[in-house]
Amino acid sequence: MEKTPVGFDGELYLCSRMSETKRYFLELSYKGTPFHGWQIQSNAFTVQECVQTALSTYFRKPIYITGSGRTDTGVHASMQVCHFDLQDVLPGVNFLKAINSILPKEISIHSIREVKPDANARFDARRRTYVYRIIFRKNPFLNDLAWLCFHSPDVEKMNEAAQALLRHEDFECFSKVHTEVKHFCCEIISAHWEQKDDQLLFHITANRFLRGMVRAIVGTLMEVGLGLRKAEEMDGLIRSRNRAIAGKAAPAKGLFLSQIVYKEDIYLD
Repeated sequence: MEKTPVGFDGELYLCSRMSETKRYFLELSYKGTPFHGWQIQSNAFTVQECVQTALSTYFRKPIYITGSGRTDTGVHASMQVCHFDLQDVLPGVNFLKAINSILPKEISIHSIREVKPDANARFDARRRTYVYRIIFRKNPFLNDLAWLCFHSPDVEKMNEAAQALLRHEDFECFSKVHTEVKHFCCEIISAHWEQKDDQLLFHITANRFLRGMVRAIVGTLMEVGLGLRKAEEMDGLIRSRNRAIAGKAAPAKGLFLSQIVYKEDIYLD
């Protein structure tokens, strides 16, 4: 198969004379502050739209991406993954440098990997991890990246309450209402709080998450830590499937999508 190099502002990519479609995974991170979430929507500035526009500019053809999942308005990602298809062209050797120069400063592409043609960034993800950051004193460098609280919670009680999450599968009580899902079942693999210097971090890993789920869990666990509800009430709360009796959602700015795990055999490089 003969391939001809084609110039793009000093960057080279390969144009094939044979029709061949390849699928790629992009790993990226973004600061969610200026965006109305991940998913593209009319009359709103989103991460998906920015990445699609940059890729379409680079390859000079329409490119459409599918993410591993949504993040809400103001939520960040230290690791997000999306896939897209290319026909007749390949990314050039300077692809990462070129694409990052097109993207806004709040988005960074870290890697591109070829995957099997049927690999799917959303449906092939085996587990996802979120981290929520809380700070207890004003920090100008973390203003958009953490929830500032002025009362220190009982972390031991919060960890005790968090263990109830591992005993259940249906988490409708922590889901946004009127969301379009077939079921509210998730397998939570781990959930715990970590005190790190002057920060409090909540780590949670599951096979999938519902819309608004992590922020609702954090808000509820903080109520336990502040003595507004008891740790032993968590099981009954989860069984109720009633969002109205769970805690108020924590602010979006403290939440990060931090890791997505796939089987290694989906990668071709």
